[in-house]
Amino acid sequence: MMEIANAANGENGGTSYEEAKKLADDIMARIKCRPVVGIICGSGLGELANMVTDTEIMGYEEIPGFPVSTVPGHAGKLVFGQLGGKPVVLMKGRVHFYEGFTMQKTALPIRIMKLLGVQILIVTNAAGGINQEYEIGDLMIIKDHINMPGFAGMNPLHGQNDERFGPRFPAISKAYTKRLRDHAKTTAKSLGFEGFRIHEGVYCMLAGPSFETVTECKFLNMIGVDVTGMSTCPEVVVAAHCGMEVFGMSLVTNKVVMQYDSEQVANHEEVLETGALRSKDLQKLVAAMLTTLEIKSQP
Repeated sequence: MMEIANAANGENGGTSYEEAKKLADDIMARIKCRPVVGIICGSGLGELANMVTDTEIMGYEEIPGFPVSTVPGHAGKLVFGQLGGKPVVLMKGRVHFYEGFTMQKTALPIRIMKLLGVQILIVTNAAGGINQEYEIGDLMIIKDHINMPGFAGMNPLHGQNDERFGPRFPAISKAYTKRLRDHAKTTAKSLGFEGFRIHEGVYCMLAGPSFETVTECKFLNMIGVDVTGMSTCPEVVVAAHCGMEVFGMSLVTNKVVMQYDSEQVANHEEVLETGALRSKDLQKLVAAMLTTLEIKSQP
């Protein structure tokens, strides 16, 4: 087991196909569920796991080589079971680049999900509102992202490529699947979420863990960013590379500071508090989406 854990570090902080397959096989040997949908819960959004039935739970630390989350609001558990009539694996908490993991290690759970049979990835996050029309508690369906660390070469696909995962130069322009975005909007309307404002916009990842400066927020606003956070892009890039369909949504948990002399200060406690207040709405939306979601047959 220790050999697998050491090997999982890999060259450039990555994991080979064979190493990822060993980890996936180890998980499948211990659980009955064969998930087709993977869900990543962002800060304060882990209560979605309470809606999963027929659960089988594994702590990240129980899986040799699996990155273990260290941030408050991220429990660090894989929850397998049924949600909305679909077999799912839910990550109750994710790991982040700012915790000291490489981008490759941060996205390793997605490769493992792929090898478990996951076809659709639903990724959620807590985010700061850059768009001044967004209010705390609003939900944003992600239509595109700006991977700011990727601009500096910190991309989870950096290093040797293995075609068994995906192509050397994957297109990311359609990473957020339109049919899933449309399905989410239709589902939200059917649930009557009139008082639950839902937008569609652009997410930007910054590396963290420090929150943004005022000038950085002004810059992000100028280039068309609607919300910003410290996650999501590595997982989505790897999911697109693996050929998964992706649906992403951000919960606006705080409004960023846009004035130089403002007394307002961003803090993680506010993020967790808003996540707790809106978690039931998010749970209803995700569960309802899965109930009527078509799972495409594998080629």
